Amino acid sequence: LESSLLTQPWASVRLGESTFLAKVCFRDTGYILLISDLSSVWYESADIEAVGQRSKELNKRLTVHVSSFLNHLCNLMCPLLAGQLGATTTFSCHRSASGLRLHVKSELSGLPFYWDFHCCPAPLEMVFRHLVRPLIQMNLALQCQVQELISLLLQKDAEIEDYRESGATLSRDRLRTEPFQEETFQQNFMAKVRGGAS
Repeated sequence: LESSLLTQPWASVRLGESTFLAKVCFRDTGYILLISDLSSVWYESADIEAVGQRSKELNKRLTVHVSSFLNHLCNLMCPLLAGQLGATTTFSCHRSASGLRLHVKSELSGLPFYWDFHCCPAPLEMVFRHLVRPLIQMNLALQCQVQELISLLLQKDAEIEDYRESGATLSRDRLRTEPFQEETFQQNFMAKVRGGAS
C-alpha cells in the first residue's frame, strides 16, 4: 500500500478553516492516508479487518461487505482531493496531542454513513520518503532547468547581437528586447518571492 501511495500526487484540501496537503491510496486490502499542514504530518494505514471492525462500530444500521465500505470511502475521498466535494458529504477534522481525526459524514444506500480516519504522527522515514525527498528532487530539477534557460537566453542574445553587427534590422520594432541580465533577473525574482511570502 505504501509503495502505491508514493505514486499518488499531493492535493490541497480545505477542511473547515484549515488547509492541508493530503494523498490516499485505496485497495481491496485496505487503505493508507497521509495528511499534512506543513508543520506536522499524520497518517493512517488500515487493513480490511480494521475497516470491517470500525464500520460495524460507526454504522450499525448498514450491513454491506467491507469491500463496499472501501469502495464508498474511495468515492468520497477522490472528489475531496480533486476539490469537488459532493453535496451530501461533509468532512471535519480534530487535532489533538496524539494525532488528527478526520470525520466523514455521508450516505450509503440511502442511510447515513459515518467514518473516522484515526491518524497518528507519521514516522520520520515516511515523511522523508513522501515529502522531503520529492521536494528536494523537484527543487534540484527546477534549478537545473533555470540554469539551462538562462544559458539559452544568453546564447540567443549573442546570436541577436551578431545579426545586428551584420547589419540586420527588425521588421517590427515592438519585437525589440533588452539583453538578458541574469543578476537583475535573480534580484527581481527573489523580491517577488519575498513579497508573496509576506
